[in-house]
Amino acid sequence: MGAKKKTTSRATGRKKVAEPKGMSASTPSDEMSLHDEEAIEFDDVLSDDRRVAAEEAYDEAINDDDDFEVKAEKYRRRMLALSREAAEERDADMRTRVVKATPLHDAEEAQEQMQLLGQQHTTEELRDRIQETVRVLSKFKEEREEERTRAEYMELLRSDVMELYEYNEFLTDAILLLFPPAEAVEFFEAMEKPRPTTIRVNTLKAKRRDLVQTLVKRGMNVEPLEKWSKVGLQVFESNVPIAGTIEYLAGHYMLQSAVSFLPVMALAPQEKERILDMAAAPGGKTTYIAQLMKNTGVLFANDVSEPRTKSLNANLQRLGVMNAVVTNYDGAGYDKVMRNFDRVLLDAPCTGSGIISRDKSIKTSKHYEDVQRASQQQRSLLLSAIDAVKVGGYVVYSTCSFLVEENEAVVEFAVRRRHVEIVEMGLPFGRPGLTKYRHHRFHEKMQCSRRFFPHVHNMDGFFVCKLKKLSSDRTDVHDAKEEVERTENGLSRRGKSGEKMASKRQRDGNTHAVARTPAKASRLSVPPPKGRSGKASPR
Repeated sequence: MGAKKKTTSRATGRKKVAEPKGMSASTPSDEMSLHDEEAIEFDDVLSDDRRVAAEEAYDEAINDDDDFEVKAEKYRRRMLALSREAAEERDADMRTRVVKATPLHDAEEAQEQMQLLGQQHTTEELRDRIQETVRVLSKFKEEREEERTRAEYMELLRSDVMELYEYNEFLTDAILLLFPPAEAVEFFEAMEKPRPTTIRVNTLKAKRRDLVQTLVKRGMNVEPLEKWSKVGLQVFESNVPIAGTIEYLAGHYMLQSAVSFLPVMALAPQEKERILDMAAAPGGKTTYIAQLMKNTGVLFANDVSEPRTKSLNANLQRLGVMNAVVTNYDGAGYDKVMRNFDRVLLDAPCTGSGIISRDKSIKTSKHYEDVQRASQQQRSLLLSAIDAVKVGGYVVYSTCSFLVEENEAVVEFAVRRRHVEIVEMGLPFGRPGLTKYRHHRFHEKMQCSRRFFPHVHNMDGFFVCKLKKLSSDRTDVHDAKEEVERTENGLSRRGKSGEKMASKRQRDGNTHAVARTPAKASRLSVPPPKGRSGKASPR
């Protein structure tokens, strides 16, 4: 028997052992190669462990007793599997490099690379890139890539948070304008989590200590709210429906968010006063006012929506409120119906941007036009509330929105048109209202108002401001110098390049407006309403 002939493997470069009988050395080498469109050059992509696997696959095929066709097919399938594994590993590595590199590249370029790979960003990838972008922005001079501007990094952050948290452009820009980048991300994260469940003890019928003991026996894990509230309880878990206990049905407590206690606390109702709750339904704040009044005086509970007054009446009866009169008027004209109230609470209808954790649809359903309509309505309601209160009386204005256009801008509008002043509320916590917002300036006493945020106070986004009426003077008629001029409202994050975004939004049919006066400091606001005919939409 002659010497055994040796050949070399095309796949591995390893010398082959002698072929068994039936496998000719003259067999075309391409019979053992991969006749497949997905075939790749193994020497370039296979890792060391896969090279060993390829050699073992070849040896197994050579020494197998099967026919040549079977041997070739086994080998082909094994090599194809190895090549696919290598390709997937290579693509995964490329995606990782793309994600790590994108903070230093244009967002559009990164997106194009992901599209070429046919991949979408994962949640982890987006979070990592957002954190990296925030890190660079926090130490921009030291960490930024050369020739990259802050605007480019902000645009990357903007696109990533929109994709991760699923907000529309308008609300994304509003949040990024309101907070520094790192805090904005904290705000987005906090809005994804539910707020604590809280109830308010109705002291007209029960005492907090006794109610806690009773509810614990019912299967609720409850504890007193923080020191700022003497009537609040936080529910950690419950084996029974919170709104289904005998105590709830008997009116011993009200299921109510903690942040909604604050406007009533700011109003500070007193016994035997004449008070108006201008937008009262479903009655959480109204019943709290009656509770603090100890069922004395007269409490007018108004709501523009007749169907909603049914739930208002039901809660008043359940909680044992005896001093309330329910009315059904448009709040914007309430001062034409009744006046001389000691105090007025206006928890105004709004976009609800502060309660996204309860209603995720707000992320994409609210646009600038909605804010403009809400702001005009809020101005009419606030002027009516001021006109309805007596001189020396108080008006508390609140919204469940974090947008400046619905808060400071509305109060500023009222302060310029009625003889009122912003006063302290006595609330033990909360961030001061804004006196500066980009290039806009508000009254210096706006810092007496309070803002509440989910990432800071673990509450819904909220705004509360208290006004004291100094006289009945008003300035409804504007002279020529006070006429407002419609222009870009400044919600762009691009600073000095806001004009470019304004022109873009005009092309897109999404124009914004800001009221400007000839004063040195411009004031953020949308044009004042032409009249008071618009009805308030219930919250």
